[in-house]
Amino acid sequence: MSKIKVSELFYSIQGEGRYMGVPSIFLRTFGCNFSCGGFGMPKGELSAERLKIAANGKTYATYRDLPLVSTGCDSYASWDPAFKHLSPVLSIDTIVNTIMGLLPHGMWREEHLVITGGEPLLGWQRAYKDLLSHEMMYDLAELTFETNGTQSLHEDLYDYLCNWATPDNITFSVSPKLSESGEKWSEAVIPDIVVEYQSIGYTYLKFVISREESLEEVEQAVSEYVKAGFGGPVYLMPVGGTEEVYSLNNRKVAEMAMKRGWRYSDRLQVPLFKNEWGT
Repeated sequence: MSKIKVSELFYSIQGEGRYMGVPSIFLRTFGCNFSCGGFGMPKGELSAERLKIAANGKTYATYRDLPLVSTGCDSYASWDPAFKHLSPVLSIDTIVNTIMGLLPHGMWREEHLVITGGEPLLGWQRAYKDLLSHEMMYDLAELTFETNGTQSLHEDLYDYLCNWATPDNITFSVSPKLSESGEKWSEAVIPDIVVEYQSIGYTYLKFVISREESLEEVEQAVSEYVKAGFGGPVYLMPVGGTEEVYSLNNRKVAEMAMKRGWRYSDRLQVPLFKNEWGT
């Protein structure tokens, strides 16, 4: 039986994108190919918040002990090696039994499953077939992968998902990283991979931004995705690892989206739960 290194496994509402407000199980896997140290920082600078926390990484016993950050990646503990001791390697049976214990009725009803990270398509793809085919997962009707859009699907997972459900029941929430994040364009914007996702399920682009100067880059990225064959919605979402940062950006980003006919994605977990771990 497959195993997955799990950073967090919790029940909440989906705060972003297509399923905003829907009760959901979140399976956050460990590992990412990006660090996104530029979020919330002046252009060209990288955040040092995570590094200061990581210097004392071993002193933290649980996720809930970790401080939130106002700059850089707000899910830093899901990929930084300094916190890997907080992410156990769990068998599929253990994961499924935990999920059943989290669901309000002990079974799938209206809830949907969100597989997120880090980057969930980086190292655990071969385990997802075992997870989704588990006998206690048969009633799961809707599934979302929250991905940065840089990881091609393994052939066995691709084939399995093609037969798992209708395309409308599988969602790829793709958040490409702009230069604002501190990542390189050539490594972050890979349209052919996103078009591959689109051949399996409902796929949309969700760009996290904090300043109007980023819009030209968003438009360039969208143009490249469309040229490759992408035909889904485009969302803008505000930066906001803490409520203070989110509140400074949310209306401004919503107005940017409106002017261009794009969709706006809130981050409901921030005003509702203060973006605490496990929400």
